[in-house]
Amino acid sequence: MLAQIQVSPRPSGTDDDRYAYVDAAIAVIQRSGLTYEVGAMGTTIEGTPDQLWPLLRAVHEATTAAGAAGVSSLIKVAQTSADDGPRIQDLVGKFRA
Repeated sequence: MLAQIQVSPRPSGTDDDRYAYVDAAIAVIQRSGLTYEVGAMGTTIEGTPDQLWPLLRAVHEATTAAGAAGVSSLIKVAQTSADDGPRIQDLVGKFRA
């Protein structure tokens, strides 16, 4: 299964660290041990449904736990019936140099 999450905390960070709350969300993904790819407009993560659904909630909530006043998240999910894909590499590998 693939999931992409874009968190939009309000504000996005602090005066000293413009993206502090977004970085807090990405840190949750990094600690998960799952394969992920940070993009300019969201982060894509590979895993099983049992891994990804709780992780998406934790990523969303990490922004307010870090100090954001509020957050909206946009989530996309892709899954096959056999739960064997797609994978990030399958979808974007041919476009990498």
